[in-house]
Amino acid sequence: MVTHKEFQNAGKVPGLQIWRLEKMDLKPVPKELYGNFYTGDAYILLYTTKAPSYSLHKWLGSECSQDESGAAAIFATQLDNHLGGKPVQYREVQGEESLTFQGFFKSGMKYMKGGVSSGFQHVVTNEMNQKRLLHVKGRRSIRAVEVDMSWDNFNKGDCFIIDLGSVIYHWSGSECNRFERLKATEVAADIRDNERGGRAKMEMIDEGAEPQAVIDVLGPAPANIASAEPDEPVEMSNRKKASLYMISDASGSMKVTSVAESCPFKQDMLSPDECYILDNSKNNKIFLWKGQDANKAEREVAMSAAEKFVKDKQYSNSIQIVVLPAGAETALFKQFFFNWKDKYETTGPGQAYTIGSIARIEQVPFNASSLHSNNAMAAQHGMVDDGSGKVQVWRIEGGEKVEVGPATYGHFYGGDCYLILYSYRLGGGEKHIIYIWQGLKCTKDELAASAFLAVQLDDSMGQTPVQVRVTQGREPSHLMSLFKDKPMIIHLGGTSRKGGQTQAGGTRLFHIRRSTTQATRAVEVEPSAKSLNTNDVFVLKTPNSLFTWKGVGSTEEEMAAAKYVAGFLGGSVTAVTEANEPAGFWTALGGKKPYQTSVALQKVIKPPRLFGCSNKTGRLIAEEVPGEFTQSDLATDDVMLLDTLDQIFLWIGKDANEVEKKGSEKIAKDYLECDPSGRTGIPIVTLNQGSETPTFTGWFQAWDPKLWEKDPFEQIKARV
Repeated sequence: MVTHKEFQNAGKVPGLQIWRLEKMDLKPVPKELYGNFYTGDAYILLYTTKAPSYSLHKWLGSECSQDESGAAAIFATQLDNHLGGKPVQYREVQGEESLTFQGFFKSGMKYMKGGVSSGFQHVVTNEMNQKRLLHVKGRRSIRAVEVDMSWDNFNKGDCFIIDLGSVIYHWSGSECNRFERLKATEVAADIRDNERGGRAKMEMIDEGAEPQAVIDVLGPAPANIASAEPDEPVEMSNRKKASLYMISDASGSMKVTSVAESCPFKQDMLSPDECYILDNSKNNKIFLWKGQDANKAEREVAMSAAEKFVKDKQYSNSIQIVVLPAGAETALFKQFFFNWKDKYETTGPGQAYTIGSIARIEQVPFNASSLHSNNAMAAQHGMVDDGSGKVQVWRIEGGEKVEVGPATYGHFYGGDCYLILYSYRLGGGEKHIIYIWQGLKCTKDELAASAFLAVQLDDSMGQTPVQVRVTQGREPSHLMSLFKDKPMIIHLGGTSRKGGQTQAGGTRLFHIRRSTTQATRAVEVEPSAKSLNTNDVFVLKTPNSLFTWKGVGSTEEEMAAAKYVAGFLGGSVTAVTEANEPAGFWTALGGKKPYQTSVALQKVIKPPRLFGCSNKTGRLIAEEVPGEFTQSDLATDDVMLLDTLDQIFLWIGKDANEVEKKGSEKIAKDYLECDPSGRTGIPIVTLNQGSETPTFTGWFQAWDPKLWEKDPFEQIKARV
């Protein structure tokens, strides 16, 4: 077997690894530049879960040469063989990436001009003389495309990033809406925090209010900037237009035999001795399924066989191709089959074991991967290692750093800001990350001081660390993993300093959940029965009692975290299991109320999916949210559709317009009618923002009913 030296560390730890093809060789991309792609190049991406299971992606830029594309295919095949044929393989083409791929980069993907042949390198230089213009498109799938530095490329309906190195300007057109501005701000902040290591300034400007520095580069703005071109709507009925073919002798003169012309298909149509192509080309997708007993040579050339099929059918070269080994089928593949049954031995809610040589995969109820059976969580947050390095923590107090004792590491209070310095070994050298954690109830002075002191700490270390700003409730998985076997505990308010500003409430409730990267977080939530969730563990503290509550779908790891939280809160613990609560438990929570008890939530095989229904582009369309969604993905100026398998929820944002409100129910009905699995009779529940029920909020960890009391865009503006 051919083994490249880069494969020696491939898939050894959970997280994302990216290589670029350089002169027909593989070169690793610095983690600080993950999400940046040159349009003239090809890349290999590997995402590894803790199971382990693997997701292997070959990405091709729009100007990538045939030679580089061919070399990427060879390396992808070799890496697949190196990992025993276990990865799910994807062919990704610029602008048409899969939702799995997009989920790795929640802050957006950036396409830069040029490539290796043009002398462009992926190097972290903290370049302060940069000059480039990025056109940011998308409300859910965010892409920033480098264009020529000219007013001719601007329009009123989009956001643009004018990157001048030391200052990054976020320019918003007069017709751009607030949610798009918010997403573009995340892209600009990502450039500042990762590419510039937190050392650049960031300024937000509106059309017609350009500062002199921008005018010096672009010239005076024209009187009439064009309006944005509307996006092409996605035809929802294309989702269920699929055919199934059996392929044989894929390594020689490939023979294609029709199995079924339309879906839903029957699972027993797939023989373990064969390979099959599921043709969903009308929706720009091709799946190739590899039976575990199929010819070894055929399994090894599966991606090439799928590409030949696309070529023979004269399909677009930008079509998404996914190669699936038996036992690693994604949710998007399984949806084409009527009542797909995973070949698991279920040992209880949330625990599952895969067949064959595929490693054990722990299915975390409800908080599993966003759209696919392979987790796509940690990569988007930069899982540089397993969190076993050195940790130092300071609290911001009176404009200074005050060291926090190791005994209280992992505790974060909403009234505070913290600096966390993480040091780890990589490639023989020491690397550093500075996390800037900002509580939702901290003062503006503390916010400003945390940013200033982070830069000061960075300067004292020779400007080598990477800076990561973290807002309470949006902690990346890597930060959560730093506290070893202890959960990260997030207190709703208050402070850890002596003589704190506020006292903790008499009754406190902590929601404990283990993430898809096996990190556990305990988040203080409103002490009410409606905050409970059947899939998780909770700790309830009152002046006179202390309870741990174990939901039916929770895990032992979550219970272990609950015991740690209870030990911190102090008192004699009463262990309570769901459906066996004493009266005193409900009394402490203000009485028994409905909470999230969804059966589908306990038995998640197909993870929930979230869509935005918007006519911001001129036509009413539904667009899926990539990656693992959070409450912040609910756009208040849209109608959102949440598919939880046994129910469809329509969430009406307070700023949604009448067209979206009136048209959303039709989109929900069309969505169900076009479901490839043939689901029927699924209830559609309509909810208004601010009136959510537990059956809806339970799909979002630590739902915050006060999240929208302040405008999200104004909040992020204040922070940057």
